[in-house]
Amino acid sequence: MGRGLAGLVAALGVILAARGAAAAGGPFANWAAIVVAGDYHAAHTNNPTQTFDNARRDIAAELIRKGFSAANLRQFSVRPELYRDTDPGKADLQPIYQTLKSLAAQATAGCLVYFTSHGAPQGVVLDGQILPPPLMDQMISDACGERPTIVIISACFSGVFVPMLADKNRMILTAARPDRSSFGCSESDKYPYFDACMLESLPQAQSFMALAPKVQACVSRREHGIGASPPSEPQVYIGPQLRLILPLMALQPG
Repeated sequence: MGRGLAGLVAALGVILAARGAAAAGGPFANWAAIVVAGDYHAAHTNNPTQTFDNARRDIAAELIRKGFSAANLRQFSVRPELYRDTDPGKADLQPIYQTLKSLAAQATAGCLVYFTSHGAPQGVVLDGQILPPPLMDQMISDACGERPTIVIISACFSGVFVPMLADKNRMILTAARPDRSSFGCSESDKYPYFDACMLESLPQAQSFMALAPKVQACVSRREHGIGASPPSEPQVYIGPQLRLILPLMALQPG
């Protein structure tokens, strides 16, 4: 069987599975999901801030409202003891990996991975360490395999993840180009700008395919409003399999 035909057959299989999941409670009800706040320091001052944990908490809640199952979603924080209301795990690489793998074993339709943190050209900050793209790719590949996977990274320079994570079965959405900062991580910000735009756009989004340009436009408006320069330019990649199925996988109405 030729590669093109094999890819089409695989995509059709995923489409049928998505339709079956929709009939059983929504296309994302059987997806594994993790939402990670990887830092608690404000930009520039290094003082403690709730910015990333605010985003973690409210993004997780919005994903559940949009059709993800609370039983298949876990949150992680650098300071979990402060957030008993949402009971996050400790934001260390090993428990994050083991939890994603465990969730993916029980929720087999797909995976969503969301990180909000500071970033560097080498990767995303995870409790004072750098989680680089190859290690992120290894973690997701091992836990989720070839099932549909959405990876969202809210951090400066997060576009650096796109080349390594890009694959036929993945959607990657990042807060910035690989050579740009993102904005909104000061002590006075409730959320980073990208996360705020996710929370603004998700309630109205009918699919993740439609969500990406809404978030990009929202970030651009916010940055223009404060004269932020250079603009962060959030990046989006959608693999060929997901380009076929994402429009069919409707998010729950807001």
